[in-house]
Amino acid sequence: MTDVATQTRFAELIAASEDEVVTHSYVRDLPISGGRTLALVTLDNGRDHTRPTTLGPVTLVEFAVTLDTLKERASRGEIVGVAITGKPFFLAAGADLSKVGSISSRAIGKQMAQLGHYALGKLSDLGVPSFVFINGLALGGGLEIGLNADYRTVDRNTPGVALPEVFLGIIPGWGGTWLLPNLIGIENALKVVIENPLKNNRMLTGQEVFDLGIADAIFDSVSFLEHSIAWADGVIAGTTTVKRANAPGKIERAIKWDIAIGVATKMLESRIGTVAQSPYTALGLLKAAKNTDRETGFAAEDDALADLISGDQFKASIYAFNLVQKRTKHPAGAPDKSIARPVTKVGVIGAGLMASQFALLFVRRLKVPVVITDLDQARVDKGVSYIHEEIDALLTKKRISPDEANRLTALVTGTTDKADFAACDWVIEAVYEELGVKQDVFADVEQYLSDTAVLATNTSSLSVEQIGAKLKHPERLVGFHFFNPVAVMPLVEVVKTPQTDDATLSTAMVTAAKLFKNAVITTDTPGFVVNRILAKVLGEAMHAVDTGTAFEVVEESTKPFGLPMTPFELLELVGLTVGAHVLDTHHAAFPERFFQSANLHKLAELGHIFERDSKGKVTGIDKKARAIVAGGTTPMTADELRTRIEDGLADEVHRMLDEAVVEAAEDIDLSLILGAGYPFQMGGVTPYLDRVGASERVFNDTFHHPALRGVS
Repeated sequence: MTDVATQTRFAELIAASEDEVVTHSYVRDLPISGGRTLALVTLDNGRDHTRPTTLGPVTLVEFAVTLDTLKERASRGEIVGVAITGKPFFLAAGADLSKVGSISSRAIGKQMAQLGHYALGKLSDLGVPSFVFINGLALGGGLEIGLNADYRTVDRNTPGVALPEVFLGIIPGWGGTWLLPNLIGIENALKVVIENPLKNNRMLTGQEVFDLGIADAIFDSVSFLEHSIAWADGVIAGTTTVKRANAPGKIERAIKWDIAIGVATKMLESRIGTVAQSPYTALGLLKAAKNTDRETGFAAEDDALADLISGDQFKASIYAFNLVQKRTKHPAGAPDKSIARPVTKVGVIGAGLMASQFALLFVRRLKVPVVITDLDQARVDKGVSYIHEEIDALLTKKRISPDEANRLTALVTGTTDKADFAACDWVIEAVYEELGVKQDVFADVEQYLSDTAVLATNTSSLSVEQIGAKLKHPERLVGFHFFNPVAVMPLVEVVKTPQTDDATLSTAMVTAAKLFKNAVITTDTPGFVVNRILAKVLGEAMHAVDTGTAFEVVEESTKPFGLPMTPFELLELVGLTVGAHVLDTHHAAFPERFFQSANLHKLAELGHIFERDSKGKVTGIDKKARAIVAGGTTPMTADELRTRIEDGLADEVHRMLDEAVVEAAEDIDLSLILGAGYPFQMGGVTPYLDRVGASERVFNDTFHHPALRGVS
């Protein structure tokens, strides 16, 4: 197909990409053995390392035309091979998501899929061997460039290679779901296409790319290009033999393939439910790759990608992706970083599990002295011992070096004398969730601190302002609410009171970033953001059970939300006693909108809701739990309850925005994604409420303008 014909076929797609940052295909000839020539194509968008190379429509057309020209040269005997590589540190970061996200119809979405297949597919039809030298980041379509070629090398120090598409609500649509399993086997392909994206978008290292068989050779960064060219020369000359041990054989295709797909399906169902479309679509394509030809596989990818690109979940995923990638870098309402105070020593009040987790996090990330305290020396010693053991565990896992382990261990100390907190710039409490206790510990320690030392409370339900009622300097107090487990969950809710000054708030935001946490600023209101939303869902769930709705019906009602667990699984996870306390707190604050549940307190005394087998797997609802909640006379259907919860959430989020709890709906969604596990495919809560009509039903408008919906 000529340049003109290509542009005509994809004219509508290209027209929508006028402002695309084009990645150009620069060709140079390289002499190899026997007086022959290898054509090297370098992909480069002309930007520095802050703008990765991406593959938009104009880029793909240029790449296709370049390969057509090289094919003609190959037919004339001018070149004996074609190699593709990237600018320093990047092969390509995949499709330009800003362009994919703005696609206006399914038809144009299908054009995007077809253009990728058309352009990248030329690598297998050059008439000479094709190579891709993976010299840096290769994501999505970037990796698929390599998969479409005949051979691949990889830089050992490459930091990230992945097919992250299902994380974003789509699928690898330029050959990935057909080429990869036929290259490295179905189990390895499932790891790359399904498992890794759902593990917070885990990427492969260069060594893993080689070990899996994606790359045929691996070289060190020093002279990577020279070694790759020499290796390609050997392949062309026939002196280098390529063996692919992981390529699927007859037994794998006959037996293992379908078994692996079945296991993966069950894993997905138990882990994420069945609402997210993209992982299951990818599974279907991977399953079909066992016995379809390339053309059929690529055509199936075209249709699947078109369906997903034009659907609701992809729009929501891109929205969520932008929140995490962009809004976290510029938190709404954050004061200037320049007024943040330095934190050179940290004090932790409390030596229990949560406090010890805080101390470990602070010493690991800030690498400053951390001192913990508690009521007696025995508790202090236990806390310090726990932290030291965790540091040893990190050393054993080779997460840190012996020298770092020694330094971190030496930085952690314990005391029962608050005077030892005198040099602390930051003091955080993790004591019993009781207002008087928190007030007293802060008033006690304040007398030993400088006037500018920051006091942070991890309270999840109490008023931060009231916690500071006994302080001489309440302006130094800020809420700093972590989520459990502390080391894993990426969100911190930074809570400002009417007295919190900008320097304190700025210090909290800068400190959160240094802890590798994403911070959302919220006003001092019951439940802040995440717990207020969860209290609404959990309260409605318990109210439904209390009034006669079966546990199973309640669980069915919340399935369309796509949450990582049911309300009752979440209650057991956080602890039934804690859950009851959360409901009580919110009912006390907003009695007309939040339910408390006497039955939940009784369930807390029982200790569980579910029956579980010896491995902890849920086998049903415990009979004693059913007996506790028996007696309700006004049961609801799943649809009735779902509508009730949706409308209740729309009302509560709307009130939170009216009250300026956060600056925008985006901050609520970001908090739920990072702090409560709301899936990317749903976009948090507000896009979902707009899509199902709850926003219109409750306040005759939508949270987003236009609403985040798919296209036809």
